[in-house]
Amino acid sequence: MSETRDELLLQRLSEPFERLGEVSRGHPLLTDLVLALGTAVTSMTELAIQHRLTPAMLGFCLALCLPLLLCHRAPLVAYGVVALVALTQWLVSEPQLADGAVLIALYWVCLGSDLYAIVGAVAATEIGAAMLALRWEAQEFKYWVGVTGLTVAAAALGLVIRQRRQLLASLQERAARLERERDQQAELGAAAERARIAREMHDIVSHNLTVMIALADGAHYALADSSAEAAGAVQRISATGRQALGEMRRLLGVLHGEPERGPLEPQPTLERLDDLCARVRAAGVPVSVRLDGDPRNLSPGVQLTVFRVAQEALTNTLKHASRPTTAQLALRCAEGEVELLVSNTGGGDGWVADAAPLPAPQRNSGRGVLGMRERANAYGGTLECGPASGGGWLVRLCLAADAATAQRDGHTPASMTRELEPAR
Repeated sequence: MSETRDELLLQRLSEPFERLGEVSRGHPLLTDLVLALGTAVTSMTELAIQHRLTPAMLGFCLALCLPLLLCHRAPLVAYGVVALVALTQWLVSEPQLADGAVLIALYWVCLGSDLYAIVGAVAATEIGAAMLALRWEAQEFKYWVGVTGLTVAAAALGLVIRQRRQLLASLQERAARLERERDQQAELGAAAERARIAREMHDIVSHNLTVMIALADGAHYALADSSAEAAGAVQRISATGRQALGEMRRLLGVLHGEPERGPLEPQPTLERLDDLCARVRAAGVPVSVRLDGDPRNLSPGVQLTVFRVAQEALTNTLKHASRPTTAQLALRCAEGEVELLVSNTGGGDGWVADAAPLPAPQRNSGRGVLGMRERANAYGGTLECGPASGGGWLVRLCLAADAATAQRDGHTPASMTRELEPAR
């Protein structure tokens, strides 16, 4: 409690000096003029009362006060001139209140000069105090102690205000730096969110539009022979389009910062893998699925990654594989790893089980393969895609069992990241 009370008292005492400091920084010439005039008027009033207002005393008064007009622009010059006039006065005349200009000039030196100038000015002022006591006062020691106290007070006031200004400047600089860092972190977060939304948008648009095009082609060919099949294909086109539109609106709402209306649809998990394969089958590509292990034990993030990679691989099958073709999807969830294998026959028959050695990586990777690679790298996994040994195309995703922990730690082992062949 006592420390808090002392701090409040110190703050209240320093507030007037802070206000004066703000006025001084805002109007430097006016401040110097007021100091010079105030010192001169006070000294001349004291001389008039004591009947010592002679031309010589008036001249020394003006000579001591006029250099104070340089305190803001050249404090060392102002102090040097005032000290020289005071020395001349000590030699040929008598003291007066205008001698206080030495203390005023000393304050400004301590406020804005370097350490060597401050030490020199304080030493010169102290020597002047001793000279005054020895020449003009009978009780030299008491007079010297009094002038020394005034010297220390002027120097201390200048140093304290200088230190406080430096502290405020450093705090302002730190606040500005923290604000810049906060803005940079916000921009990085926004960029990462935009990249994530771009991946989601690509997966949604590419897959659903590919399915809709395949269904539309099938409906066109079935119009002449089977109106029932054509009607079913058109209904599936409508349902797929509505689903894609809803997901796009949800992601665009996040991108633009708009509040969500209605219930939010959760991110897809591996429970929707059957629906994904059903849409691909409806688009004209038979898909067989083989599961090994329970994918429900995987974390939601790993499930989303596996689902999106499977979606992109099957979408590329619809886009690029020659007809007729079949697709195979195998998912193995073991204790050591999670492996997804998506392949197509590319016009042949049978299950493509093994991948041939991939050719040298190419640099014209499309957005789809880049998105799959980013998802794999985010969980410390590997992604391979390229021609399979038995024909067709193969995509293999391998994730570590502790993929969620790897992502949280922000560490992706370099040995688990590979450059990949782009999808066709």
